[in-house]
Amino acid sequence: MGYSPEFVKNMTEIVEEIRNNQMNFPIQVISGLDDVCDKCPNKGDGFCKAFDDHVKELDQRIMEHIGLTHGDLFDKAKLLRLTAEKVEPDDLDVLCAGCSWLSYGVCKEGIKKLKKEYKEKASQEEEQS
Repeated sequence: MGYSPEFVKNMTEIVEEIRNNQMNFPIQVISGLDDVCDKCPNKGDGFCKAFDDHVKELDQRIMEHIGLTHGDLFDKAKLLRLTAEKVEPDDLDVLCAGCSWLSYGVCKEGIKKLKKEYKEKASQEEEQS
């Protein structure tokens, strides 16, 4: 899924890094163009030529829901934990309303998987203490 083969390759690499539990790195919260947009054919000079207002609106909804602010810097593990704690799969129906990828269900499945991983991790930590 994507706008071009280059976009898909870039998105795949980013998703793999985020899913890699052996990697932890800083992530800056951005409202607007970000690393995912880097290879998109709609990327303009500092804006999205096709969906700029839409992208910023989606970003803002998600940031408000989780309690983030444009420019915040988190390590990946903390940002994933916050997402697991504060986002339910069905929240995406509102948070991501209008996103062409929502109907595919992959994001809801991703949130389900993330919540399960963090629930299991919390359970293991409880057992160890």
